[in-house]
Amino acid sequence: MTLGPFIYKETLHVLRDRRMLFVVLAIPVVQMLLFGFAISTEINNIDVAVAYQEYDADIRQAIERLNANPYTTVMGQVDQTNAYHTLQAGKADAVVVFRNGEDLQIIADASNPNIAQSSTAYLQAIISGDKAQELPVDLHYLYNPLLKSSYNFAPGIMGMLFLLVCALMTAVAIVREKETGTMELLLASPVKSWQIVISKMVPFFVLSCVDLALILIIGKYLLEVPMTAGMWPIILFSLLYIVLSLAFGLLVSTFSNSQIMAMLICGMVMIMPVVMLSGMIFPVDNLPVVLAQISYIVPARWYIDAMRKLMVEGLELSLVLDDLIVLSVMAIALMAVAMHNFKNRL
Repeated sequence: MTLGPFIYKETLHVLRDRRMLFVVLAIPVVQMLLFGFAISTEINNIDVAVAYQEYDADIRQAIERLNANPYTTVMGQVDQTNAYHTLQAGKADAVVVFRNGEDLQIIADASNPNIAQSSTAYLQAIISGDKAQELPVDLHYLYNPLLKSSYNFAPGIMGMLFLLVCALMTAVAIVREKETGTMELLLASPVKSWQIVISKMVPFFVLSCVDLALILIIGKYLLEVPMTAGMWPIILFSLLYIVLSLAFGLLVSTFSNSQIMAMLICGMVMIMPVVMLSGMIFPVDNLPVVLAQISYIVPARWYIDAMRKLMVEGLELSLVLDDLIVLSVMAIALMAVAMHNFKNRL
């Protein structure tokens, strides 16, 4: 029996499972939209209360600048002694206290330290107004001049989605054959074990390519992430990463005896390392030494790094060869180990 008819049979089997198609095609699109728009470190609005003892021209100009800025909302005047109560009650994100003429104090809610730090610096720049021009500073932000969060998070979301969806679907599909007892029928058919594996992986590879196309469209036209290096290098890395993810799913299936176990392994082994150790949210350089060393074995670290260099920085393919080599070695190693374990289990 040739491989083609067997792949055709498995493809029909996947296409008839509407719940699986929904998970594979719809969920990644929804997650890309949700994460792409929801995860943001940008400051869109700061609710500011002001406190002062003597109202003068400088204070009036500072308050007018706050009112005129589209990213700040002046919530009114409060007594200086009530500044902390105003923040505790959630009536403002920060309180600007004008003291002794030009002396200024900004009290901010630092429950989220990143936002607090950005907010205070932003408020200080607004209030300073023309005075800031006394020390001219020429700032240039490379690659992301508007400081959009989507430029940073979109590659990370892609790294998480492909690994999770591809690996999970492959693992569950193979384990389900074991649970229903149809694996024995497959083994009794005139095909080899590697043909069984390939026939299982091909339909999910094709569906993952559809996911890739949809995600790239969302990233480019809705999240406005630049594809400065061109589509082909991005597609090349993504296809390699998809193969790696499918191989990981095959490996998980060799250790799982039930679909629930396969889902738990995929969830526990992939989600936390991808989020914490890949650089998706936190810079890898900020990790402790031990965790930084562990991050080298997380495939998403190399894929996300390559995507940021290709999408945002627009580097040539020759400058991301280290990421390409590491991902290729990982894909080959995972496929070899997974095939070996699959044969032994059978």
